[in-house]
Amino acid sequence: MLIVGLTGGYASGKSTVAKMFVELGGVLIDADRLAREVVKPDKQAWLEIVAHFGKGILLKNREIDRKALGEIVFGSDAERERLNAIVHPRVLEEELKAIEEIRKREPDAIVILSVPLLIESGHYRQCDKIVVVTVDRDTQIKRLMERDWFSREKSLRRISAQMPLSEKVTYADFVIDNSGSIQETELKVKEVFSRLRMLKP
Repeated sequence: MLIVGLTGGYASGKSTVAKMFVELGGVLIDADRLAREVVKPDKQAWLEIVAHFGKGILLKNREIDRKALGEIVFGSDAERERLNAIVHPRVLEEELKAIEEIRKREPDAIVILSVPLLIESGHYRQCDKIVVVTVDRDTQIKRLMERDWFSREKSLRRISAQMPLSEKVTYADFVIDNSGSIQETELKVKEVFSRLRMLKP
């Protein structure tokens, strides 16, 4: 089994690249999806989040209003760290469970572990290889504004809350530049995946 950490920045196209890896035969573990699972109503992380941030961050169905919570945590480093301290350990637990399930079912799999804060959290140390998806800053801002209807100021605030992409690439074994067309990205992903296949133990 080969565990490949996949990361990038906001609107860099990490999800698109993850999908391409799956189409080529990779087995995806998506930390974003797991993060949504662990904060479902009445789960431990949900209880801790509501206790700390208050019931004002809940929707009518008692699920967390991600936009309302985002407004709070992206306005304060301390609040963002508090949220990460609640959510990250639970996500990591679920990731490890998923890796073990794949190991039993498909011991020679190439596991694509897609984690936004892979490097910031130190989780990259558990991976055999690291792939970083990059995009130029102007494209990143433009995509974030279009995708999430954010203002330029809010987009910049989100982007600057993460480690700069220029720093993330220093941890990478493979860099996929997603600034061009989808076809160009596809070719790069195919090239990286064929190299990963050759590395598989």
